Amino acid sequence: MSDLRDLYQQTIIDHTRRPRNFRPMPDADHHARGHNPLCGDRLELYLKLSGDRITEATFTGAGCAISTASASMMTEAVKGRTIAEAQLLFEKFRILLTTPIHENVSLDGLDKLEVFGGVREYPVRVKCATLAWHTLEAALKRDDHEAKTE
Repeated sequence: MSDLRDLYQQTIIDHTRRPRNFRPMPDADHHARGHNPLCGDRLELYLKLSGDRITEATFTGAGCAISTASASMMTEAVKGRTIAEAQLLFEKFRILLTTPIHENVSLDGLDKLEVFGGVREYPVRVKCATLAWHTLEAALKRDDHEAKTE
């Protein structure tokens, strides 16, 4: 368990200090804003699609380590996926974070995102980890309302 905890911490710290795809995208064809009122995390997500495939994903904003790392890793994970594949990935991610810690959960298809399994130990942080994903849903639906974790 210590090795997994170390990996979790190292990965989160790395993506917090050096977030991937952290930049605005002026020519995005999908865009949404997200806010976690519980802790004040805010982000903007920018997407480019070709048909139903996400070809580019970037974000800007300010938030806690979990929120920033999740947005960074999400933008990496959804690039090249279809909308349906990205939505399925969010569902798997949500299940990972919300399944009680004493229950087993499938990590199939989560790849690097499985490091967020440690968030299950801190239920208040689940909203931090899912903010980017709720914002992704809003962007894909072209929902003008600010995405929230509530």
